[in-house]
Amino acid sequence: MPSDRQSLNPGTRLNGYVVQSLLARGGFSLVYLATEEDGADEVILKELVPKRIAARAENDAVVPREPKYTEDILRARRLFFQEAKALASLRHPNIVVIRDFFLANNTGYLVMQYEQGRNLGSYVHERGGKLSATFIFDVFAPVLDALALLHSRSMLHLDVKPGNIHLRHGDYPILLDLGAVHPLSRGRTRGGQVITAGYSPVEQYYRGGHIGPWSDVYAVGASIRTCIEGKAPPSALDRRTQDTLIPAKHQFRKRYPLILLEAIDWAMEMDPTKRPKDAGDLLRALNRYADEIPGSKLTGSASQPYSSIDRDRH
Repeated sequence: MPSDRQSLNPGTRLNGYVVQSLLARGGFSLVYLATEEDGADEVILKELVPKRIAARAENDAVVPREPKYTEDILRARRLFFQEAKALASLRHPNIVVIRDFFLANNTGYLVMQYEQGRNLGSYVHERGGKLSATFIFDVFAPVLDALALLHSRSMLHLDVKPGNIHLRHGDYPILLDLGAVHPLSRGRTRGGQVITAGYSPVEQYYRGGHIGPWSDVYAVGASIRTCIEGKAPPSALDRRTQDTLIPAKHQFRKRYPLILLEAIDWAMEMDPTKRPKDAGDLLRALNRYADEIPGSKLTGSASQPYSSIDRDRH
C-alpha cells in the first residue's frame, strides 16, 4: 500500500541532482534543496505530488491514493509539463528562473535557481505586519510587473501570497511557486484550482468560477494588506456570506498613504468586474504616484513596466 506524502530521503539522486533537505510542502508539490551531481551549485527541486490524490510508494514512485484518482494524476502530470515548458520561456528579473524539468518516479520535477534571502511571509510574521509604505511599494511594484508579463502571455499565477514571494539581498523580490500557473483559454478559464484562504478570490473556489488576471490582482491586494495588518484577510467565502472586512482606507489611513490603501480596496473588490482588469492596470495606477513615496526605489527607470524590457517579444 502507498504511504502518505512522504518526502524523498536526503541523498536521493534524480537526473543529475542530489536531494539535500525538504524545504516546504505545498498543496501540489514537495520542495527540496538539492545540488548538482557534477558541481557545487545549489538548486530548488519541486516534485509534483498533489496532496489530495497522490501518495508515495516504497520505491519512491508517486502513485494515486486510490484507483479512482489515476486519471487525475495523469492529467496533473500532463499539465505540469505543459505549464513548465511555457514558464521556462519566461524571462523576467522578478520571476524565479526555471533551469530544467524532467520525469522520474512516475511524476514531474522542476529545477529552479536557488537564491539566498528570506521569505516575505516569514518576515511579515516576525514583524507582526506594520511594514512601511516604502517597503511595500518597492516589493509589490516588481511583483505586479512580473504578473503583468504572465498576464500578457495569457497565463495566471493563481497562488500569489507573501509565502510565495522571496526577498533577495536589498529586499529585491522574486515571485515563486509557479507550479500553480494555468494558461488561459480564449481569455478565460475555470475555477476550482489552488485555494489559499485569505488570498484566493471567491471565483477561484468554484469550477464554474470566471477566473482571470483580476483573480491574481485580488491576491496581490490581500498580500499587501497582510504586510500592513500582520495576518491574512478573511477568506473570500466568509466575505461573501458576511463581509466584515473594514476597508483599508478607513482602518489604516492614519499610518499609510491613501494611494496605497485605495489600491488595496480596489484590488480586493468582491465583484471581479470592479477590480483592476490585470496586474498592469494596478501597477500603472501605483506608478503614477511613485514619486510621492519617500525613499522609494520606484522612481525613474525602476518604475518602467515589463513592456520596456520585453516589448519586442510580443
